[in-house]
Amino acid sequence: MIDKHIIEAENAARQTDLAADYDALGARLSRRGVDIEALTARAMGFGVAIPSWGTGTGGTRFARFPGAGEPRGIMDKMDDCGVIHQLTAATPSVSLHIPWDRTDPSLLLEKAEATGLGFDAMNSNTFQDQADQEYSYKYGSLSHTDAATRAQAVDHNLDCIEIGRAIGSKALTVWIGDGSNFPGQTSLSRQFDRYLDAMGQVYAGLPDDWRLFSEHKIYEPAFYSTVVQDWGTSLMIAQELGPKAQCLVDLGHHAPNVNIEMIVARLIRAGKLGGFHFNDSKYGDDDLDAGTIEPFRLFLVWNELVEHEDTPGLNLSHMIDQSHNVTDPMESLMISAVEIQRAYLQASLVDRTALEGYRDSNDALMAAATLRAAFRTDVDPILQMARLRKGAAIDPVAAFRASGWRAQVAAVRPASAGGGGGIV
Repeated sequence: MIDKHIIEAENAARQTDLAADYDALGARLSRRGVDIEALTARAMGFGVAIPSWGTGTGGTRFARFPGAGEPRGIMDKMDDCGVIHQLTAATPSVSLHIPWDRTDPSLLLEKAEATGLGFDAMNSNTFQDQADQEYSYKYGSLSHTDAATRAQAVDHNLDCIEIGRAIGSKALTVWIGDGSNFPGQTSLSRQFDRYLDAMGQVYAGLPDDWRLFSEHKIYEPAFYSTVVQDWGTSLMIAQELGPKAQCLVDLGHHAPNVNIEMIVARLIRAGKLGGFHFNDSKYGDDDLDAGTIEPFRLFLVWNELVEHEDTPGLNLSHMIDQSHNVTDPMESLMISAVEIQRAYLQASLVDRTALEGYRDSNDALMAAATLRAAFRTDVDPILQMARLRKGAAIDPVAAFRASGWRAQVAAVRPASAGGGGGIV
């Protein structure tokens, strides 16, 4: 972890300006009938999970260019995640991916205590072949034509549940790359039936207090058809499996220009929205840093979530899911956590009473203006004050760089070799 005195020194250089900015924003918000302290409390209570795999340098289909001090395994990854939370106070948990992160659960719990982290949803991996597996997933996993291959994929998911139980996780996210690349390659109906049967076996292995998240994606790696290709299919799966099954929405898993906030509203109404993978995209599933391309869309998604936050039974799991190809992954994760937190606060600023009045009177112009007024409010002083009060850094990236932490770990972690494409 970073020496707290470095964080305190960095904060000391910024506290006077922050106090002035916070007071000025508080006065402006007060004129709108908004209590800045209430917003700061909301910011302090916010948390989004970090993906363990996000701490390593990602890659494209063509190449991967590793950075300095890349994590050697899950213990290094958790050290990285612990530092991110230390500096942002907004990332209290880590989401593991099996088999990449497989290790003794007791060691994971020890590391979690040392880094101040908890564990979010577990993630299975049947979209890659591992060295010790008997059957290949080249032509599918949970929907494969071969019963033995499907059984292998089911067993892997059940194994993920057992690991999660041992470390205190309460959910399993299942994303598969199953589909087809050529018309006629597979029966679209029978393939889906096989998937549902296999997922039913996974669902049967859930503890009573667990949830199963079905994650959809329109394409990749199967480019002609994908078994779980959109939110409608994901909803069908969740409804058929049972009450512990819900849908997970990844912001990059949709066709360009799809209205994701409407999908959010529909899944909330159905009682099947389970959580999010936050990222951003320009063309497809780019897995770019959250808020870097379409911050207004991120705000609109949060607008729906805040509007329905009192819905009975709504219990959402929030996680970042990104690939960092040209930036320091830890810095990108810090920025993304802050941007997600920013959108949440901006959505909390929406004047709900005024908005409903404009909606009821069909005043489209003023309804849209009400949203823009919240989106355009600079909530940086609130975010910074929330971090300061929780002992984190007013400017996380500046404190990270001032600490020299990246150079320190690079000196002890072996350099990674570059290579072909693929995720970490």
